[in-house]
Amino acid sequence: MKKLELKFLNQDGKTITFSLEKPVEPVDPAAVKSAMEEIITQNAFTSSGGDLVSVKSARIVERNVTDVELV
Repeated sequence: MKKLELKFLNQDGKTITFSLEKPVEPVDPAAVKSAMEEIITQNAFTSSGGDLVSVKSARIVERNVTDVELV
């Protein structure tokens, strides 16, 4: 399953990550950055280290799991 991870910096300078499942692909980097900036502007989320203050990065993460047949 793929996830879109949005990484922000908070007031303490720590990285805060939000994960969104099943992102629309291909990902539009400009739209992602714009949405992240709007999250900061609206002060939509906070963390134990304070408000989100800047955009750090975004990435698509894919996790593959393969069961091992035990004999």
